[in-house]
Amino acid sequence: MKTTFRVVSILEGLSYLILLFIAVPIKYIGNDESWVKLFGMPHGLLFVAYVVLAYLIKAELNWNTKTFLIVLLASIIPFGTFYIDKKYLRN
Repeated sequence: MKTTFRVVSILEGLSYLILLFIAVPIKYIGNDESWVKLFGMPHGLLFVAYVVLAYLIKAELNWNTKTFLIVLLASIIPFGTFYIDKKYLRN
């Protein structure tokens, strides 16, 4: 389960960065919404999977409430999921 969460967290982080730093600028600078539509849905699904898996794995990894909230907060901060992977998931 931990490996699955790591994969989802990395993919969620990458999709968020692509959405924020590539798709959104293209939408507003290039007047092309297709990139946001292309990456928006996969990112949304990965975000939901990240949150659900974090909830399911918290007991296995003995996360207290503070750690769990940090893990959840990291999903909305650019590069946050990479920090979580390094600090809490690599062992």
